[in-house]
Amino acid sequence: MGNPLKVGVFGLGSMGYGIAQSALRAGINTCGFDVAQAQVERFQADGGSKEKLADAVTSVDAVIIVVLNAAQTESVLFGEHGVVPSLKKGAVVLACATVPPEFARQMAKQCTEHGVHYLDSPISGGSVKAANGQLSIMASGTPAAFTAARPVLDAIAETVFELGDSAGAGSAMKAVNQLLAGVHIAAMAEAMTFGMTQGVSADKFLEIIPKCAGTSWMLENRAPHIAAGDYTPHSSVDIWPKDLGIVLDIAGQANFPAPIAAAALQQFAAASSAGYGGEDDAAVAKIYAESAGLTLPEPT
Repeated sequence: MGNPLKVGVFGLGSMGYGIAQSALRAGINTCGFDVAQAQVERFQADGGSKEKLADAVTSVDAVIIVVLNAAQTESVLFGEHGVVPSLKKGAVVLACATVPPEFARQMAKQCTEHGVHYLDSPISGGSVKAANGQLSIMASGTPAAFTAARPVLDAIAETVFELGDSAGAGSAMKAVNQLLAGVHIAAMAEAMTFGMTQGVSADKFLEIIPKCAGTSWMLENRAPHIAAGDYTPHSSVDIWPKDLGIVLDIAGQANFPAPIAAAALQQFAAASSAGYGGEDDAAVAKIYAESAGLTLPEPT
């Protein structure tokens, strides 16, 4: 017997598509929506529902918002064609984008006014884990929101960190994670290109550093992209000026200096300005390489 739940996934990028696949694989009746119609048609060809948005939104039990930022999240929920006013009472919103904690609290308040639960549920793990239902989710919300979202969380996540009974705590933790992740990617790019100035090839870097104390998950995940000369975006450069910008905004409100995060942000901003914004975030290495007159590996 199939899962009786019905879910709408808004945003079928690399993460959202994987989430939709995982929900579908769990037997959930899953509708996928995106501004790129080709992605919607691709998901439907993979078994997703072909129901139109206007028809689906009144009957879904949950909506999963996997868009770029706060503005897009708010547009999906409360914009001109926002879904929340059309959702049935007791439905739950799982908001997965990296957003400021105060924004999450405001969205939760507005959802509650419509009788809809809101789970502040930013995600981590990358596109592969999204497709395998193995995400880590940093979640906060009311007990009722967790109860409503539980079957969906079981389908898309390996680990759910329950961080409190009100929205905002999940987004605060995601900001901590993004500070580390952004800095680690920039540091990996700096270390790899520094090594190249000393005759250490990208392949030799990859052979040795993952077995040494200087490694990180981001290094092991992103450095192979540089070594292969493959900048197909799994997570793009342009995500980081936004996410590290959120980190620095929060830090500023707390009167907290974050100079390392600020330095990483400058490198990603430079990469975006240089035209690499749509490439994999490992392309931040191109800024270091260009400054040093280095030639990065070409695709094989």
